[in-house]
Amino acid sequence: MMVPAALLLLGALTAVVAPRLLARADWPDREPVVALWVWQCVVAAVLLCCALSMTLSAAAAWQAVRGHVFAPAPRAVVDAYALGTAGSWAAATALALAGAGLWSGAMLVREVLRARARRRRRRAELLVRSPLLPGEEPVGGRLVVLEGERPDAWWLPGAAPQLVVTTAALRRLKGRQLDAVLAHEQGHATARHDWLLHCSGALAGGFPQVPVFAAFRDEMHRLVELAADDMASRRFGRLTTALALVELNEDRGVFGPGPAAQAHVPQRVHRLLSPPDRLTAMRRLRLTAAAALVPVIPVLVTLVPGLRALG
Repeated sequence: MMVPAALLLLGALTAVVAPRLLARADWPDREPVVALWVWQCVVAAVLLCCALSMTLSAAAAWQAVRGHVFAPAPRAVVDAYALGTAGSWAAATALALAGAGLWSGAMLVREVLRARARRRRRRAELLVRSPLLPGEEPVGGRLVVLEGERPDAWWLPGAAPQLVVTTAALRRLKGRQLDAVLAHEQGHATARHDWLLHCSGALAGGFPQVPVFAAFRDEMHRLVELAADDMASRRFGRLTTALALVELNEDRGVFGPGPAAQAHVPQRVHRLLSPPDRLTAMRRLRLTAAAALVPVIPVLVTLVPGLRALG
């Protein structure tokens, strides 16, 4: 009954080694979309290790679970896992991992509900600041202009997504810079970056002591912005996108010497003005394929005893 322990060890090893390798690599900033995929595969592998270990531990602890998990399997396969030799730790492990899974689900629900509450508040504020005039019919326009002295623009997702821009931003954004901002925000919506942020926030909030989940959340926030910058720059140019970022954030102190809440903005501007060389298509394909194999490893570890018995 070593497979559940091996899966937990594999999950811990993946959670420790993979973030360090990604932090040392120089390609995530050059290929943020590939980096997003790699991070998702790493976290999926860690979660899969825990789920499979929970399943086998529960099968070892309770005959009813074992009957469902190994119902179609030959007797030799069941014997290969040595489920009858497990001690009392099997039940404790299964319960602990099941509780962690339920807690993760609860944290994800909380993240989604909080995001929806924020959207409702913003839409309510939007109605207050931009009310309909008497006799005016609501229209489903994707662009809403608000009177405001601070240059700002944000995407309001939902059933009828809208880009909200203040009049100060319109005065600052020149030429196609507004189009670049719109393309940036639409890039977030098209790629469903909000769900990546929900999932990473749920894991990091539910398990703050686990470094891989905190790193996952931080990298998701950073990489989705780089990916959206690339989407905008491919349509309207890197200089236009960089200037739009500067115009929207110049008055927020992010380009000063002191720390700022959005300290990543100068790095994004520098990346747009001095773009790093992209990886070749073949290397991007190799990285994507290698990352896709990472969640397969826990499945193979789980199936090894059964495959040996059948062989």
